Amino acid sequence: MSNDAQVTLIGNLTREPELRFTQGGKGVCSFGMAVNRRYQVNGEWQEKVSFFNVTVWDTAGENCAASLAKGMRVIVTGRLEQNDWEDKEGNKRSSVEVVADEVGPSLRWARAEVEKIVSERTNTNATRTAPANDPVYGDEEPF
Repeated sequence: MSNDAQVTLIGNLTREPELRFTQGGKGVCSFGMAVNRRYQVNGEWQEKVSFFNVTVWDTAGENCAASLAKGMRVIVTGRLEQNDWEDKEGNKRSSVEVVADEVGPSLRWARAEVEKIVSERTNTNATRTAPANDPVYGDEEPF
């Protein structure tokens, strides 16, 4: 188990996902998301919005770029990562981003259709089907 700070965020994409590739050919997708929080102060509703940059690597990133669009509501699970640098004037700068392990559509106010992509890696469990006359699934495949 990792000691990274794990976070789960639910919010809306603030920009279209951008897919780039490293020199080694690994995909990396980045997008912004807004997370709204509503709370009451003295009986009046208040709203606060927090903005996060999200990075998704490899196949998951490629899938995000192909599946997500600005405005969509998503659920992101990952870790926080701080980046430090110096700007042109020599000032020290810092930002925190979410490096996502899992990203999915929120189904609270929308429907989604899932398409499983078979990778080049051989996964023996991926080709298994339910046995005939299975008491749970019958003759249907479970997925």
